[in-house]
Amino acid sequence: MENRKRPREAVLTPDESFKTPEKRMSLVPVLDSDYMRWGVEEACRYLRREGLGEWEGTFRAQKITGVGLRYLKDADLEKIGIEYLGDRLRMLHSLRKLWQIEAEPNKVFNDPIHGHVEMHPLLIKIIDTPQFQRLRNLKQLGGAYFVFPGASHNRFEHCIGVGYLAGQLVQSLNERQPELLISRRDILCVQIAGLCHDLGHGPFSHMFDGMFIPKARPGISWKHETASLAMFDYLVNDNGLKTVMEQHGLVLPEDLDFIKEQIAGPLDTNAAQGQKWPYKGRPEDKSFLYEIVANKRNGIDVDKWDYFARDCHHLGIQNNFDYHRFLKFARVCEVDGQKHICTRDKEVGNLYDMFHTRNCLHRRAYQHKVGNIIETMITEAFLKADKHIQIAGSGGKLFTLSTAIDDMEAYTKLTDNVFEQILNSSSPGLAEARKILRNIICRRLYKCLGQTQADKTIIVTQEIIHHWEEDLAESFPQTGAHDVSLQPEDFVVSIISMDYGMKDKNPINNVHFYCKNDLAKAIQIRKNQVSKLLPEQFAEQLIRVYCKKTDDRSLEAAKKHFVQWCMDMNFSKPQMSVVCIHTQDGDIIAPELTPLKPSWSNNNEGENGKGGSSRGVNCASVNGQKTAKTKLSF
Repeated sequence: MENRKRPREAVLTPDESFKTPEKRMSLVPVLDSDYMRWGVEEACRYLRREGLGEWEGTFRAQKITGVGLRYLKDADLEKIGIEYLGDRLRMLHSLRKLWQIEAEPNKVFNDPIHGHVEMHPLLIKIIDTPQFQRLRNLKQLGGAYFVFPGASHNRFEHCIGVGYLAGQLVQSLNERQPELLISRRDILCVQIAGLCHDLGHGPFSHMFDGMFIPKARPGISWKHETASLAMFDYLVNDNGLKTVMEQHGLVLPEDLDFIKEQIAGPLDTNAAQGQKWPYKGRPEDKSFLYEIVANKRNGIDVDKWDYFARDCHHLGIQNNFDYHRFLKFARVCEVDGQKHICTRDKEVGNLYDMFHTRNCLHRRAYQHKVGNIIETMITEAFLKADKHIQIAGSGGKLFTLSTAIDDMEAYTKLTDNVFEQILNSSSPGLAEARKILRNIICRRLYKCLGQTQADKTIIVTQEIIHHWEEDLAESFPQTGAHDVSLQPEDFVVSIISMDYGMKDKNPINNVHFYCKNDLAKAIQIRKNQVSKLLPEQFAEQLIRVYCKKTDDRSLEAAKKHFVQWCMDMNFSKPQMSVVCIHTQDGDIIAPELTPLKPSWSNNNEGENGKGGSSRGVNCASVNGQKTAKTKLSF
């Protein structure tokens, strides 16, 4: 018991007794953070600091620099004259400190997707800031939570997962290929980029930058990645983290540039166009580091790995991609003078499955027709509430929902909570917005009439959508629907883009592989070498039409307007969503619509590349009654 007593000199003063004891950490000196740049003198200085100064002359005589420290083994030390095993073991122990990122105690998170994950103390400093904690109140899947009861997860846990996976990938490359000379600075910067890549998301995530801002401020081109850079700078400055970063071995401003370049690409886009290597944070021989967090080359990155696993888990959808296999097979090979992350040739099929999983998630969840219209309604409510919401920013200046993106202090306060703020307000100016949000809560939603497709991809603007809504109101069918008045504002046209992540391009064409008998040679594998069952096209555009009026007569009329509009626009045969009739051949039609396009007959159109002839329908049952024989080509 005696040895448990506190020493006399450690007794706290009255003032100190109320202080929470701080965790002791031995910060890694700046000198250790990039030992590969050391010359002979810096290497000798490290020996002296580790109590191994007696071998300083030996190192100097052998001209051992920082790069050589990584490759020293017991046999090498014995060869240069370090005779005793104990001395060699002491030296090897000291040298291993240089490339072990675990030099400081990490904090452990219990994540439902990745299990127990460890985070470096510098990452914890970033997590414990108001700017990062804001992500707790941003739904990862926006309006999809109103459709999928389990999709309640937030950007906060996704960013932690991406930071963890970024570290896993870069450290697996470091262990597999020490010749890449990946430093502890590199590893930390990659982890920070993964952690902070989504700092700029607004309320309801992609709804904010994909739907709200383009309508609220059509004159600007703004994406959440832009705000992520501004928010990261604000986070670092507002919390005084530059000194902390330097204490943990980062070199500023070089490493800050590197972190931001990983999130959004080259910082100086104008200069980048005329330069062979557009990045400032790392030289060209570290090009592979830019493919970990946000891979602009082929889309295979840890951001997708986390949201595939996390979103599938919460949506109740099976995830068919296992990132652990990619970690096992990832290697860096040289391609056209640059180093790129490659994988085994046998993994090509799994990568096609990965992009197929992405497409399935979009089709089944991210672009769900009900979730899509709920986000449209939230956007309408935000637009009506925009000028009535006041958010205090820097210098006491007030900002609205749409202008808060110009000031990071104001933007830090903008989260999904604005929905509740509007819904529970009593302000007369928010009455219209409040009514829309109440309709969402009470499930009084706009109705989806159906969806169609154009022959070719259309570059869609807000002006085109407005014209289409006007055309829908004016597309009178030849029979019926004339007794119901529909206006352009009664229709909502939504454009859905579905692809494999690189528009109409095959992303696998930008992936390089290696064979087990030649680990250094990068090769490409074309689609026709893999399977004949892979997609011929890698992008499509869906045109969905909704009606704001929900009474039966208006919906019946709107449906007929929609079908007539599809014919007028020469779009594909629409897939109807409401109040439809099944014909004898299993087709789905809108009643009383004649004549319809011959190419819309249900003769397996598109399966063999040939259009079918019209097929007559003798009768159809409408509300229990039989209609007259009418020839429909639907």
